[in-house]
Amino acid sequence: MKLFFREYPAANPAQSTQTIVILHGLFGSADNWLTQARVLSNHNYRVYTVDQGNHGQSPHSDRFDYPSMVADLAELLADQNIQNPVILGHSMGGKTAMNFAVAHPDKLSKLIVVDIAPRYYDLEHYAIVKGLNALNIDTITSRQEADERLSAYVPEPDVRQFLLKNLQRKAEGGFSWKLNLPLITEQLKNIGVDLQYPGTFDKPTLFVRGKYSKYIADADLARIQQVFPQATLETLETGHWVQAEKPQEFVDLVMQWLA
Repeated sequence: MKLFFREYPAANPAQSTQTIVILHGLFGSADNWLTQARVLSNHNYRVYTVDQGNHGQSPHSDRFDYPSMVADLAELLADQNIQNPVILGHSMGGKTAMNFAVAHPDKLSKLIVVDIAPRYYDLEHYAIVKGLNALNIDTITSRQEADERLSAYVPEPDVRQFLLKNLQRKAEGGFSWKLNLPLITEQLKNIGVDLQYPGTFDKPTLFVRGKYSKYIADADLARIQQVFPQATLETLETGHWVQAEKPQEFVDLVMQWLA
């Protein structure tokens, strides 16, 4: 799959030494990372933000699992001749990044994982998928109407706003989904699974968790150290959406660690 991506060149390419490839989470897209990518590029990092398969402007397929997302990422790095990047991923993107690092440790220099651990999760996203499917996309006439309908399933306004970024207007009128909602609905169980590859990634790794999130618990630290022996863990005063809730603090933390 030829993934859609956005490239943010370093402000001063002659002084740029590192490339960062960023992977979004479930229901997200490359555009979720616009603010962080611009700050990083202004500090002379070359940044790629990627739409993972079946999300955003990337193609739709009949597979939605980590092996396929790992293969897509490997193809992107090869096509764009991206050598030894830092790979950064949030939530589902973090799980993709962890799988990629274990499967292809020679294809990246460092790993940054945001609020996800290398273990199985009993996902809580089925209510969201049910709500998105209940919108009846063919009859929606406005984003406000979509928001009102979705509120019966997703009470948090900020989460609804994030989800409804997946709506796009059709040239002939009305709306359609950017993401492959039927496939995600069918194969959502593939996203909560444990790492899909054996082995370890013995290069610098940063885990960042939200203090008020339950995705990385203290009980996960032993497994993190087992799979990622050079891992360090930092905690910010946020929930699950670490980079969105504290964007400046998050970028400062990442740059300090990379330096």
